[in-house]
Amino acid sequence: MREEKVLSGVVLDEHFRLTLVEICRVCEIQPETVIELVNEGVIEAEGLQPSEWRFDAAAFQRLRIALRLERDLGVNPVGAALVLDLLEELNRLPRSRF
Repeated sequence: MREEKVLSGVVLDEHFRLTLVEICRVCEIQPETVIELVNEGVIEAEGLQPSEWRFDAAAFQRLRIALRLERDLGVNPVGAALVLDLLEELNRLPRSRF
């Protein structure tokens, strides 16, 4: 007997914003984890204090990748920030045809 898995997704647009509470709920993490990732420069938050923070689609995507890097490879927040910055730089480079 095959076990079925239910997948869900979120459509992200330029108006997409999540609060700290919402992003923690969606990613199933503690606020302290998000606060650490903001402090380390892994993700950016709009607002001055955690209670005012809003996270856009780019921050949400970076957070999800950073959490996977930590979970799957044991990468710390500083390493995750470096990996994410390098991935973004690769995506900006023109694709060469060889």
